Amino acid sequence: MLNLDPSTLITRIITLIVAFTVHEFAHAWTATRFGDNTPRQYGRLSLNPLVHLDPLGSLALLLAGFGWAKPVPVNPYILNRRSSSALMWVSLAGPLSNLMLAILAAIPLRFGLIPYSTWSLSRGWLPSPGEFLIGFIWINLVLCLFNLIPIAPLDGDKILEYFAPPSIARVLETIRPMGPLLLMLVVFVLPTLGIDILGFILYPALSNLLSLLLGGSL
Repeated sequence: MLNLDPSTLITRIITLIVAFTVHEFAHAWTATRFGDNTPRQYGRLSLNPLVHLDPLGSLALLLAGFGWAKPVPVNPYILNRRSSSALMWVSLAGPLSNLMLAILAAIPLRFGLIPYSTWSLSRGWLPSPGEFLIGFIWINLVLCLFNLIPIAPLDGDKILEYFAPPSIARVLETIRPMGPLLLMLVVFVLPTLGIDILGFILYPALSNLLSLLLGGSL
């Protein structure tokens, strides 16, 4: 059952604005560093949330705790001419930015700058500082791990393609046109049948990352 109390919504709205904006800006900035000005031409080399947020993906984050933003357009031909690993680094930049945001948010909890007793104490409509940071860390880690799944159009597709042997790369290229359909199947259809592949993949890694970041305070 969805938890749509005001403090949760406030946490998710702020996290949405920060996490998605930084994620997409990281893609745009990295592509530009490799000589591809396509993100700049489309106005995506910006920290303005309005140029990055996708209405449906934003709604999904508010309701379900995960979602997506507008993909940053890049020119793979320019990137590949600059470096064979350029497209991989552009893809990896987004998930890494969410991991860095989670690490930064964990610092005050890990070192006791925010007391443990306030982690789950909402003050009316507003989340407590600890509650907000826990939600912020959780969603950023989910976005990081979710985007590393090697299904197009997620970032993990291009990351795996770079490291995979040619035989696996050819398989990825073959199934890439079906990627969005496969993603919808995994995320929305199979869970209704009691098959939670996404949870099976994400939650052990998510639990371990949370333990690593907050272990000194748990």
